[in-house]
Amino acid sequence: MRLGILSDTHDELVRTRHAVQMLRDAGAEALVHCGDLASPPIVEALAALPAWFVFGNHDADTVPALQRAAAEFGPVCLGWGGVVAVGGRRVGVAHGHMTTDVRRVLAEQPEFLLSGHSHFASDAVIGSVRRINPGALHRADAFTVAVLEMATGKLQVLTVA
Repeated sequence: MRLGILSDTHDELVRTRHAVQMLRDAGAEALVHCGDLASPPIVEALAALPAWFVFGNHDADTVPALQRAAAEFGPVCLGWGGVVAVGGRRVGVAHGHMTTDVRRVLAEQPEFLLSGHSHFASDAVIGSVRRINPGALHRADAFTVAVLEMATGKLQVLTVA
């Protein structure tokens, strides 16, 4: 199972659609968006595959619209953070701007914590949790997304042109 990871799309719809297609081409079978979607059309773009998303700081004013889009198009809204089972592994997701959200997700003891907010791709193990940030599709030196092979833990960061 390959998981496509994206974050901080900030309503960059054309770039997000292109990134989703790149993730599909790289073998992604599901998607996680780590917040700062900023508009319902981004939720619709995620519906190309089974998907989950969380809210980020730039989503606060659009929460009801994003929830309606999730109900209409199918991606699962995890609110401000949550843990899902993907490929037999526990995957935590939080945008990363609120330590209370991150702590609440980490309390559920996921193997991975996927987050965004910084607009920089990163991959580090802190304690027993591997923390992955796919980067951003808005206001970044390089626009990036990531693919995580759930069985092996191999991470591939893709540059979105």
